[in-house]
Amino acid sequence: MPAFRASILDFIANPYETGEKSFRYFKDGLLIVEEGLVTACGDFASLNKTLSAEIELIDYSGHLIMPGFIDTHVHYPQTDIIASHGSQLLDWLERYTFPAEKKFSDPVVAQETADFFIRQLLCNGTTSAMVFATIHPQSVDAIFAAALQQNMRLISGKVMMDRHAPDYLCDTAQSSYDDSLALINKWHKRERLLYAVTPRFAPTSTEQQLKVAQQLVNEFTDIYLQSHVAESPGEVEWVKELFPWSRSYLDVYDHFGLLGDRSVYAHCIYLDESDRDCLAKSGTAVSFCPTSNLFLGSGLFDMQSALEHGLRLGLGTDVGGGTSFSMLKTLHEAYKVSQMKGYNMSPLQGFYMATLGAARSLYLDHKTGNFETGKEADFIVIDLNATALMKRRMSHCESLEDELFVLMILGDDRNIKATHIMGECRYQRDNLKS
Repeated sequence: MPAFRASILDFIANPYETGEKSFRYFKDGLLIVEEGLVTACGDFASLNKTLSAEIELIDYSGHLIMPGFIDTHVHYPQTDIIASHGSQLLDWLERYTFPAEKKFSDPVVAQETADFFIRQLLCNGTTSAMVFATIHPQSVDAIFAAALQQNMRLISGKVMMDRHAPDYLCDTAQSSYDDSLALINKWHKRERLLYAVTPRFAPTSTEQQLKVAQQLVNEFTDIYLQSHVAESPGEVEWVKELFPWSRSYLDVYDHFGLLGDRSVYAHCIYLDESDRDCLAKSGTAVSFCPTSNLFLGSGLFDMQSALEHGLRLGLGTDVGGGTSFSMLKTLHEAYKVSQMKGYNMSPLQGFYMATLGAARSLYLDHKTGNFETGKEADFIVIDLNATALMKRRMSHCESLEDELFVLMILGDDRNIKATHIMGECRYQRDNLKS
């Protein structure tokens, strides 16, 4: 049974609703873990008296322990096209994404990329993720195998895409059902792994395939669904042409019963009030992907409207349209996008979204997201003085919120000293060769 000493921060509520009552902070704290689960979290002076002699005390004094980051939208097959010189969404898919994903018919390529991707998550402090694979079943096998090796909580699924893509990346409605069913039976709820039905986005699925996705969701009531909606103006116009009967882009998914608990949609930029009401009433979650929205020139997400509607909201790096695996860099861009939309995002709101808020968006807050007793001990150790500039700037901070804001704006993978999965150290900054 290990115990970890450091400053400790976690969230117990949404800062948008409860302000400073939303978090717990222990300047000199202690986190006690047994068999991968949190057994206690609090002040070191109090909890240290309860430790028995056989407990190993791991001292991270001078650093900050937080729950691990949760990435709610990312494409592991796009790892090798990150930072490919731009164009906007639909052209970018044709020029870069589809050719890259073709390679994942090779299980060797899929496994090597998956292993590298998982290492990148860990060295950036991400302990859980919702991940797109490709249409190839072997691509799903690879990412789940890589996550299983690290005992990570990870959600993924086979992309369903039966039109408007190269022939080498198209399946059929029936084959997508058969392949998805086999993968669900193989991987869903195996250790900490969960399956997501994954139609890429409405334009690349026929109505028959969307009905098949609905069939899978109905057959497995604890399954996930992930897709994209309203990312770019050109995409929205295309959906109007393909589904002329729909009220909106989101309405296409609603029509086929693809909204609800454990459904997560990336982007959600071009929505109206009716769409947001529909998301809120159905319990559907939104993944805000600021780095890819800026990189591809897609648009600016309206975070304030999402919060006002009480939407379940997480952050997504969206690699490879997104430009970093770092949730800290993603928070940095989220702050700037929100500024451009007239909303001043607090650092408390940002780190809530990256931890407990993301867990709530994935309906996993009973398992992870903070340090309540009995939850999975996925956490990171943050070095607030990782660079000379940060050390100098931190010396002028007058509050915890000041420190968190500096971390959010100046931070990156260099701030992640260690990443622990179920209490076990899976990454240590000085030891990793990536």
